[in-house]
Amino acid sequence: MVDTLLPGAALVIYALVNAVSFIAYYHDKKSAEKNAWRTPEKTLLALALFGPFGAFAAMRAFRHKTQKGKFRLVPLFLCLHLVLAAALVMGLL
Repeated sequence: MVDTLLPGAALVIYALVNAVSFIAYYHDKKSAEKNAWRTPEKTLLALALFGPFGAFAAMRAFRHKTQKGKFRLVPLFLCLHLVLAAALVMGLL
């Protein structure tokens, strides 16, 4: 029974990490508009490493951090996650 719960729990946790990433980018965009305290770029990139779908979606939805060079890593993180997911589905990992 535990073996059948693990994949579902992992997907829920992964979705939550991506949601946190999306919210962090949204919050940083709103803070930038208000000249308020900002989330450090290192933090945003770390969130993007673990939740690239949320980060990428927020970057596109809010047009935030799209011109910064180091944030071009976000689509690469997303591709890495897609490759890893494909490898898991195919049973390579």
